[in-house]
Amino acid sequence: MRNIKLTIEYDGSRYQGFCRPGKNEPGGTVAGKLIDVLQKMTGENGIELNHGCRTEAGVHAYAQTVNFKTNTDMHTADIKHYLNRYLPMDIAITEVKEVSDRFHAQLNAVSKTYVYRMTITEIPSVFERRHTYHCYQVPDKKTMQQAALYLIGKHDFKNFSDGKSSKSTIREIYNIDIYGDEEEMQILVHADDFLHNMARTVIGTLLDIGLGLRRKEDIEDILAGTKSASPACDPKGLYLQEITY
Repeated sequence: MRNIKLTIEYDGSRYQGFCRPGKNEPGGTVAGKLIDVLQKMTGENGIELNHGCRTEAGVHAYAQTVNFKTNTDMHTADIKHYLNRYLPMDIAITEVKEVSDRFHAQLNAVSKTYVYRMTITEIPSVFERRHTYHCYQVPDKKTMQQAALYLIGKHDFKNFSDGKSSKSTIREIYNIDIYGDEEEMQILVHADDFLHNMARTVIGTLLDIGLGLRRKEDIEDILAGTKSASPACDPKGLYLQEITY
């Protein structure tokens, strides 16, 4: 049996996330669409996808990673061509590779990077409105960068998630980079892993700090559990940028 690795780009606007835990994959998820086409391509029922990161409803991906086992003898180039022909236009397969049997897209991942895109112009471009968050004020980038320093390192991030995890909530953020120009600001978060809604809640809190709605020192209180984090940011500006193996 072959082990096939796919790198996937998708617009998550109309999907209920990449997949939904503990459920069969309906057509409302990216994984559901992919499984439907894979099963038609291979003639095999019950194909299981191992995913590198479970993106949430409305979140996009520049480079999601999955792997699946199959007996098909199709060449990887033909697999790529078939999938891109029959998948919806908002899902694209950018790379197909045959990998060793031991490769597992989730278990072998060592870090993940999200980037948040927000426009800061007076009038947001009509062509970008579905894929960027429009901020009607320009956040204070320096204050946000100072606040981000409190998040760097290994912490218990349970108060930056929705509490759905039954496992350890300790995570390590390696870097938070906040940059941009006069039209768009971006927030990049690189961590070993993310809890459910963690990336969006971290970004939402940093945005509130940048807009003067709360103090940068609040980060310490949120980590300690004496204050609540801000609401999660709008998912339409969030992209899974990279999974490192």
